[in-house]
Amino acid sequence: MTQDNRPTALITGASRGLGSALAEALAPTHHIIAVGKTTGALEELDDRIKAAGGQATLAPMDINVDAAMQQLCRSIFDRWGKLDVWMHTAVFAAPLSPAGHMPAKDFDKSVETNIKSTARLISYIAPLLGADGRAAFFDDPRAGEAFFGAYGSTKAAQIAMARSWQAESVKTGPHVRIVTPEPMPTAVRGRFFPGENREKLADIRAEAARLLPQILG
Repeated sequence: MTQDNRPTALITGASRGLGSALAEALAPTHHIIAVGKTTGALEELDDRIKAAGGQATLAPMDINVDAAMQQLCRSIFDRWGKLDVWMHTAVFAAPLSPAGHMPAKDFDKSVETNIKSTARLISYIAPLLGADGRAAFFDDPRAGEAFFGAYGSTKAAQIAMARSWQAESVKTGPHVRIVTPEPMPTAVRGRFFPGENREKLADIRAEAARLLPQILG
């Protein structure tokens, strides 16, 4: 299989953490379209992918910028005509706070990133995936836990939206997967649980390897 005809895999939130690990795990078989806000981290990912013989297209973009996401999806259509895989790992993890003292700006950004932007992306990406493509969302069930008001509620809403799309597309496609990673030593978890013994957490690359068969199968 040549680089030009490899299946395409869009990863939103590819700069670091699980998104980056999934990009590396898919790179031997897919052309990676890596979306993230941190240009330097995307370039480092690109170096690792190229060193392993893969190829990536970098998209240093913010998923909350609607015009940028429209441009991204149009560019994918113009270049490839379709998309084979979409993995949505981008998330805003608001600082922990009591529900009665939740900063409005943190909650607003949580709603914008975790709910509104996900909804827009689904509407833009679904036509690219068609009947045979695959989309994956990553659950982190924190809804109802103390101090997780902003993150827990908006992440739960994101997953609820994904489950609706999954139910709607059973007969028509695309294939929507919702998977639950084991706790990993990501930057997001580090903000939630500072001082945690990270040696007991799952290796990020190992988790990517474990989850891929669930997503692609």
